Amino acid sequence: MPVCTTRDGVEIFYKDWGRGRPVVFSHGWPLNGDAWQDQLKAVADAGHRAIAHDRRGHGRSAPVWDGYDFDTFADDLADLLDHLDLRDVTLVAHSMGGGEVARYIGRHGTGRVRSVVLLSAITPLMLQGPDNPEGVPQSVFDDIKAGILRERSQFWKDIAETFFSAGRPGSPVTQGNKDAFWAMAMQETIEGGVACVDAFAATRFHDDLSKFDVPTLIVHGDDDQVVPIDATARKAVELIAGAELKVYEGGSHGLALVDGHKQRFTADLLEFLRR
Repeated sequence: MPVCTTRDGVEIFYKDWGRGRPVVFSHGWPLNGDAWQDQLKAVADAGHRAIAHDRRGHGRSAPVWDGYDFDTFADDLADLLDHLDLRDVTLVAHSMGGGEVARYIGRHGTGRVRSVVLLSAITPLMLQGPDNPEGVPQSVFDDIKAGILRERSQFWKDIAETFFSAGRPGSPVTQGNKDAFWAMAMQETIEGGVACVDAFAATRFHDDLSKFDVPTLIVHGDDDQVVPIDATARKAVELIAGAELKVYEGGSHGLALVDGHKQRFTADLLEFLRR
C-alpha cells in the first residue's frame, strides 16, 4: 500500500490518482480518505493529481495510541506533502480536516499551497463560550464521547442520522450513505474517536486563519446539525482575507456524500480549480 512514514514513525496511508496539478483532500471525523472517492475521481478525470490520506488512527493508517491533536495532524500533512514533494497544491478539507489544514498553514505557511477549500469545517472554534455563543455546548461533546465508550457500533449508526440530517422531510440521504459512514467510523481506533472529540471541540484556529494568504472557498450547509454554520463558516469568512462563502440551502454536514448536494459541491470544486 502507498504509505508515508511521518517524522515520529507513523505510517499514513494515501490514495494517489491521476496526473497534473495536485489536489490534496483531508477527511472529517470519524471517516477516512474513502469519503472523498467521488471527488477524487472527478478531480483526476479533470486532469489533476488527486490525493487523499487516512489520518493517523483512521482507516488504513497506523492505529496509534497518541498524537490526536491538531499540531500533530498538521505535521502529518506536512510530512505527506514533503514525501510526495507536492507544490502548487489545492488543499480541500472537510469538518475536522479544516482544522488540520488551518493548523498546517499556521505552522508551515503556504509555500506549497495554491488555494484552499473548507467544507463544513470546524474553524475557527466549535465549543460554545462567552466569545462563541453560537457554538456547541460542552455537554454535547461529553455525550459523544460517552456514546463511543458505551457501545460505539450502535453509536455510529445513531449519529449517522445527525451527520446527514436524515430526519428532515424529503432528505436525500440513503441507507447506503449511512452504512458507508458506519463502515468508515468502525475503522477508527476507539482512542482516536474519543481524543479527536476533545481536539476538535476546543482547539482555536483564529490565529491560523489569519495566516491564510491564498484564495479560499468556504462551503457549508445551512442545515449542518454537527458543525453550526454561524459558529464556523460565517466567522471564518471574516477572518480569511478575500475568502468566498457558498451556503447550500438544506445542506447537511455530510453533503459531499449525498446525491444532489454531492454533485453541486463537486461542480463548485472543479470551477474553483479552474481559476
